[in-house]
Amino acid sequence: MINRCTHRLILLLIGFTLFATASEGQKNMEIWFQLGAKDGYPTGIQSTTWYQSSTGKTSNKIIVAILDSGIDINHPDLKQNIWVNPLEIPGNKIDDDQNGYVDDINGWNFIGGPDGQTVINETLEITREYAKERERWEGVNVDKLKGKKKKEYDAYLEKKYFIEAKRNGASQQLEEVEATSKLVLNALYAAKMELGDDSLDLVRLENSNNQDVQIAASIIQNVQDQGVPVESLDWLIEVATEQFKELTGPSEIVLNYTYNPDYNSRTIVGDNYTDFSNRSYGNNIVDGQFTRHGTHVAGTVAAVRDNDLGVNGITDNAAIMCLKVVPNGDERDKDVANGIRYAVDNGALVINMSFGKGYSPEKYLVDEAMKYAAKHDVLLVQGAGNEATDIDSKPKFPNDIYRKKSLFGPRKAKNVLTVGALSPDGGEEAIAEFSNYGKSGVDVFAPGVYIYSTVPDSSYDFLSGTSMASPIVTGMAALIRSRYPALSAVQVKEIIMNSTNSFRSQLIQPGTFDKVPASALCVSGGMVDLVEAMKLAGQTKGKAKLKKRKEASLYITGQSKT
Repeated sequence: MINRCTHRLILLLIGFTLFATASEGQKNMEIWFQLGAKDGYPTGIQSTTWYQSSTGKTSNKIIVAILDSGIDINHPDLKQNIWVNPLEIPGNKIDDDQNGYVDDINGWNFIGGPDGQTVINETLEITREYAKERERWEGVNVDKLKGKKKKEYDAYLEKKYFIEAKRNGASQQLEEVEATSKLVLNALYAAKMELGDDSLDLVRLENSNNQDVQIAASIIQNVQDQGVPVESLDWLIEVATEQFKELTGPSEIVLNYTYNPDYNSRTIVGDNYTDFSNRSYGNNIVDGQFTRHGTHVAGTVAAVRDNDLGVNGITDNAAIMCLKVVPNGDERDKDVANGIRYAVDNGALVINMSFGKGYSPEKYLVDEAMKYAAKHDVLLVQGAGNEATDIDSKPKFPNDIYRKKSLFGPRKAKNVLTVGALSPDGGEEAIAEFSNYGKSGVDVFAPGVYIYSTVPDSSYDFLSGTSMASPIVTGMAALIRSRYPALSAVQVKEIIMNSTNSFRSQLIQPGTFDKVPASALCVSGGMVDLVEAMKLAGQTKGKAKLKKRKEASLYITGQSKT
């Protein structure tokens, strides 16, 4: 009596319920990535081992910038380690330290507006490119196009057909879910009316002459067959209503934001996006809605250690600077570049960037910001991406290859470390099946599957992605720089790469069934190891110019810069 779509959606509903229960049994997985081979996790980084044997070497507090979706700065496992700008007086609406940002107490929100709003949902870069090109090509006489213009028009058509296909697919999915939702909820309400105030009686519902009631009986039986007892019709109606909301949400976002060429988020921010000289837009609200991703990243780097709460951060002496640049969609190059510059100017020595996209129209802005970070001895750590793709042949952005070649400057950023993701399994399946890879585009691999860390509302959860692998390496870099301040950003990168563990066998290349050597998937050919990295750091003579380190200390001690 229930169509295939209805069955599928009800099974999804039950799947969510069962997953929540299953995750409770994964306590032994909460720290796997901090363990090592002797503990049964050959892809772990051995941070637990290092802390157990640490000799108590003097540590300097390191500012780590998290460029992300925002952070729950009041999370009990993070609050103590959130950076506080000591040169700014909270709430006086004055730019006390004259850095261009008013009341930037914990960082800055580059996707916020002057009225306190924040961009949550955003278009993809391909949608923004299509919107710009649409104005150029609409109404053009295609028959007269030749040569370069014809190729440009064909490229525009590819974007147009791609976006239209995505929107049509979302529309069809939305119609299907809404129709099924109506069918299911009508049936459940009919069953409720049939029973009145009586308790749930499945046999009575099955024998009803009302077809909607019979459908409801089939739904209830289907749910119970999955091992989930139906408490009452009111309970099932409530759960089904919430599930259908979750199922319609993604399609609505695709139609209204992701692939909507008429949506412009900068009406919220209030800036002129094409004015790339303006760096002082946004607001100081770094927490709030849509901060799950950034909060998780921050906890991996620097959740308070040994406080009897959920997790231990990789580094033990860091101040987390919150920089909000990532919406639910593609981040914009201008915001990323300004986020990097803010971090550098305000004392960060390591920057984590767990985001990426397929197009980068203003890449030169990010390139210049990366060069600025290199000049000031700041290390940037970024996730490689989650498309199971070779990023040497299909680049993701940002990346460490400068777009413009120069006879007098570097072609590649030496202060950028790109990280792929590892699973806990080891062996030939050590590389996460979703992780991007690249013989020259990915530097190292680090744990990125079932990473347990902080999430908003004083909670914790498992997430997977190269977004989770990157902050593990960021935490390692911060730990090295806190113990060995004379080491430069480039040296820290080299130490992490040169201290990796080798894989024990050939590896399954993500997205394929092929087995390849690790050297075909990343530069170092290895997986990070904190014990070996700290050992190598202690044996390396530092080359850093400590001027930047002194500048950074101003944002820890509160000393005046003038």
